[in-house]
This record gives sequence, structure tokens and C-alpha cells, in this order.
Amino acid sequence: MLKSMTGYGKAECELALKKITVEVRSLNSKVLDVNTRIPGVYREKELEIRRELSDRLTRGKVDFNIFVESLGVESNSIINSSMVKSYFSQLTDISKELNLPVTETTLQIIMQLPEVVKTTRDEPDEDEWKIIVDTIHEALDAIDKFRIQEGTSLHNDIITNLNTIINLHEQIGPFETERAAKIKERILEGLKELSSPEGVDHNRLEQEMIFYLEKLDINEEKIRLTNHCSYFIETMGLDEPVGKKLGFIAQEIGREINTMGSKANHSEMQKIVIGMKDALERIKEQLLNAL
Repeated sequence: MLKSMTGYGKAECELALKKITVEVRSLNSKVLDVNTRIPGVYREKELEIRRELSDRLTRGKVDFNIFVESLGVESNSIINSSMVKSYFSQLTDISKELNLPVTETTLQIIMQLPEVVKTTRDEPDEDEWKIIVDTIHEALDAIDKFRIQEGTSLHNDIITNLNTIINLHEQIGPFETERAAKIKERILEGLKELSSPEGVDHNRLEQEMIFYLEKLDINEEKIRLTNHCSYFIETMGLDEPVGKKLGFIAQEIGREINTMGSKANHSEMQKIVIGMKDALERIKEQLLNAL
């Protein structure tokens, strides 16, 4: 099954005082390139998240985000009431000694003094984290489904272009016999222009002509091209990431097409080769996004 590296997945869950949203986006890349945006309270779970992304997504440029939306009054800052009372008592005594009034400003001053407000560090609750992990799995399931849908489109387009190559390849046959006859004709016409053609060793000429035609023979290339195309289709059906492997097979297909073009020595065959090259380029463009 061919999958695309392009995908998007989103999942949400609600906890006691907050709403968690998980988003995963991916684009094509030669390797797995993960960029995470995680709130500080869950930062210690980043390695666990990256392992999960690596196992599920395999390859691609991935942006992973966890968004936290507060649904109520929640704060990790605590007022140290005993410290406030102590400061207030001391400032009141001082104010009496100095004959100064105690006003609301006194409390404002106290709130700015050391250790009045304590900020506690949030620790991820394990039960809460299990719910978030399930939400991450839902987002990954969603992006995987998206990748499969995109992969189906890639598969159909690639198969269309591969069939174009196969059909064009089959059209070469009728021109090969015509090409051989024209090559022989050109060689014989050239011999007629020699000053003494009757001195030509015809047996040697026939041997050289056969050797020359064998150098231009493309039967081996045609057989290898057929095998490569069959292997390409077989590989696309595997239930594993095959994008890179298909890229290597496409290179081999291109090598056979190029060799056929260099040996063609026939205008109609050259046109067919150009058509195959065009279809192969479209396949390669699609493979850049194949997982």
C-alpha cells in the first residue's frame, strides 16, 4: 500500500480544568524531521512523544503541537498567608512607632516582598497523561488515514504514467525491422559512392554490418525495462514504506530508456523514447512525496 508523506491529524480531549488539542502535520522529506511544540508541564515527555512519532510516521517533515486551553480557574501560584501576616504585623508596629497610617498601600507593598507568593512547578499527572497519550494516538490515526487517502491518489497517478511507459515500449517493435533495413540501405548507398566498390569484400561487409546492427540492438534493454516495470508494480503492493525503493527502481527504468534512446537511430523511436522519459519524470515527481 502506497502512502503519502503529506498528512494532517487532529484530536481533542477535556480534562478537569483544561482542554487538550493535539495536531500533527507532515510534508515530504528524505528523512524523519520532527519539530515539537509542547507546553512546559509535558516537556519531560518529549522523548516518549518523539519515539511514538518515529514508530508511526517513519519519514517526513513533521510538526507536532500540543495546545492547552484553560476551562476554569487554575494557577500554580500560591500566596503564603503566614508570611503576609508576619510582614503586616511588623509593618504595623513600625508604622505606629513612626506615627504613620496603615493603608491599602501597605498590603500592596507586602505582596511584592520575598516569599509572599510561591510558584509551584507543575508535574504531569500520570492518569491525565494516559488520556493525553490516547489523544496523541487518535491524532496519529487521523494523519495515517490522511496519508493513505493521499497515497491512493499517488498510486493511481503513478500507475497511469507507468502504463504509458509500458504502452509506448510496446510500440517500438514495428520500427525495429524498419530501422535495420534503413541502416543497411544507408551503408550500401555509402559504398556505392566509393571510388572502387567492386573491390569490397562482401563477406567481411556482411560481418561488419551484423556487428554494427548488434551494437544498436535494444532487445536486452526492452527485456530489462519490462522486468523493472513489473517489479515496480509488485513493490507498490507491499504493505510497508516503499517510496525510497520505488525511487531506485525508477532510476533503473530511466537507465534502460536512456540506453534505448542512444541506440535508437530512428526518428519515430526517438519520439517514443521522449514520451517514456516524460512519463517517467512525472512518476519521479510523485515519488518525492511517497512514504
